[in-house]
Amino acid sequence: MKNNVKIARVQAELTQQQLAQKIGVTRQTISLIEKGKYNPSLKLCLDICHTVDKTLDEIFWIDKESE
Repeated sequence: MKNNVKIARVQAELTQQQLAQKIGVTRQTISLIEKGKYNPSLKLCLDICHTVDKTLDEIFWIDKESE
C-alpha cells in the first residue's frame, strides 16, 4: 500500500523511533508501514495522522486511477 507516512513524519521533524514511541508501536512497524509492507489498522492510521498533524486523506488516500 502506498502512503505518505515518511513524508509526513519528516515534515513533523520526527524520527521513526520518535513516531513509534508517540503512538505505542515499534520502530520496525513504522519502517514497514513506510515501505508499504504492513497495512496498519484504522486506529493506527488515525494515531499516525494525529501525531504528524495530517488528515487520513493526506497520508493514506489511494488514487484508484493510478493503481
